[in-house]
Amino acid sequence: ACSYEVRVFGVRSAMSIARALRLCPQAQLLPVRMSRYQEASAAVFRIFSRYTDRIEPVSSDEAFLDLTGCERLFGAAATVAAQIRAEVRQELGLTVSAGVAPNKFLAKLASEAAKPDGLLELLPAAVEQFLLPLPVGRLWGVGAVTAERLRRQGVETVAALRGVDKALLRRWFGSSGELLWFLARGEDDRPVQAVEGAKSIGAEETFAHDLSDPDELRRELLALAERVARRVRRLQLVGCCLTLKVRYADFETVTRSQTLAEGIDHAPALCQEAEALLARTEAGRRPVRLLGVTLSRLCAKGIGQQSLFQADGERKEALDQALDHLHRRFGEGGVCRASLLGRRLPLQPEED
Repeated sequence: ACSYEVRVFGVRSAMSIARALRLCPQAQLLPVRMSRYQEASAAVFRIFSRYTDRIEPVSSDEAFLDLTGCERLFGAAATVAAQIRAEVRQELGLTVSAGVAPNKFLAKLASEAAKPDGLLELLPAAVEQFLLPLPVGRLWGVGAVTAERLRRQGVETVAALRGVDKALLRRWFGSSGELLWFLARGEDDRPVQAVEGAKSIGAEETFAHDLSDPDELRRELLALAERVARRVRRLQLVGCCLTLKVRYADFETVTRSQTLAEGIDHAPALCQEAEALLARTEAGRRPVRLLGVTLSRLCAKGIGQQSLFQADGERKEALDQALDHLHRRFGEGGVCRASLLGRRLPLQPEED
């Protein structure tokens, strides 16, 4: 995480400490207190749950709340947001920024505009005035590479993007181009999905440089498998269907899926299955811009067919528990597998 004072030097959240210090050598580093972060996060989410059970966590300090139907109990959505902010400040001494809007995409933008400590309600009549002047880089899925490609086409703002035909955007970016067309109009029909109702858990990364080296691709798959497996274990679930997503340098996107004989939550096993799916693509022969790994058909751990190799499974589970404990205590960078040492940082990590 980073304070607003260091952001003017180019420091961003989720950036490595080494890079942050290169950008801002005078920055002060505070020790990681992962258990305290988790405690505060749980307390904030408990306050959220006073108003709705439709809560979709995005990270430890961010979530989407669906307040549809709560008006008679608690008042309008903006009133609820203001009350949540007041309760978090009063009970925990923390500030919260909030965005209230007709859909998740616009609520996210409104929340960002309200930072560091504000509330912005984006009514339907005000969407165009708010959205059109924004740079295209503010849209979901538009990383540095996509933004530069749009800039070369003379498209630098949402207003300019709105003038591009949907078929042309699809020709440039495949299915992602169609998504950009809808986002430029403020349209996002994805529902708020509570964790208990999650149908899949996945992670993907857009790379700063296209990857062709097989070893690099395998390392990225392992890193993705680690993230997915850790989230699945945290929810005490296993997944029985694995899907691999590959986006090539020309933005063509393909997926490959495999139904597994038993549910898994162990990263090396997940990575092994993902590598087999990768072999069914042109990755390596064609440069890769993005990789994604998703587990679906989730069920509670311990339900369904169990492994015949019980002792081996117990050793793996003990190792996973040790790794999870270290991650909780020291954060994401606290421990990693040796094969991931020296791995280049992702340009645009995403999870769903």
